[in-house]
Amino acid sequence: MKKSTIAEIKERFDNDVERFSNLETGQVATIDATISLELITEASKRIVPDATTVLDVGCGAGNYTLMMLSKLPNLNCTLVDLSLPMLDRAFERVSAATNGKVEIKQGDIREADLEENSFDIILAGAVLHHLRDDNDWETTFAKLFKLLKPGGCLMISDLITQDTELLNQYTWQRYGEYLEGIGGGEYRRKVLNYIEIEDSPRSMNYQLDLMKKVGFSKVEILHKNMCFGAFGGIK
Repeated sequence: MKKSTIAEIKERFDNDVERFSNLETGQVATIDATISLELITEASKRIVPDATTVLDVGCGAGNYTLMMLSKLPNLNCTLVDLSLPMLDRAFERVSAATNGKVEIKQGDIREADLEENSFDIILAGAVLHHLRDDNDWETTFAKLFKLLKPGGCLMISDLITQDTELLNQYTWQRYGEYLEGIGGGEYRRKVLNYIEIEDSPRSMNYQLDLMKKVGFSKVEILHKNMCFGAFGGIK
């Protein structure tokens, strides 16, 4: 199936700012969204307790940065997203939560002009599953690695697959049942169709191996539940 273009993804998020501004309603299709958000920000704080800079990739309305600021106030925050309405909302919310500088950059992280070795923490919440082929994944992970300061961390919370097809089918079947339990058969079809059209997730193993390949000194699994996981690497 032909996947959504960047322009199509941008348009969808342009029209969904309100939902993504509310953690309770915005992430209902994401299993353990609040747990993963807590884990990746708390891990980041413990890895880099004296952090001064955070980069939020695909920041949406700013939920991840806001949680990070609740643990490390006054960070200088760089927010990157395709959607300008999302960025505007994130800028407004994040600026109210920090005395640090807040910079927004509209566009694709793959093309964003950012300084290497300049971030203590990079957060990537529900964004990397939009990467497509192996080259896309590798060049993006290599770029994120270069953007980090030595000792900094990349923390990811995302949709994932299984490497073994039998188990992959099982986890997606369970996820479908979870969705049906929330909103019935129609909701299940809607979410799974949208994932089919827009997303191209990879397994946690694939991403951890890729982190090691591009240079991360340590990789860690924080949480996994069916087809969602929270994990990261330290430069």
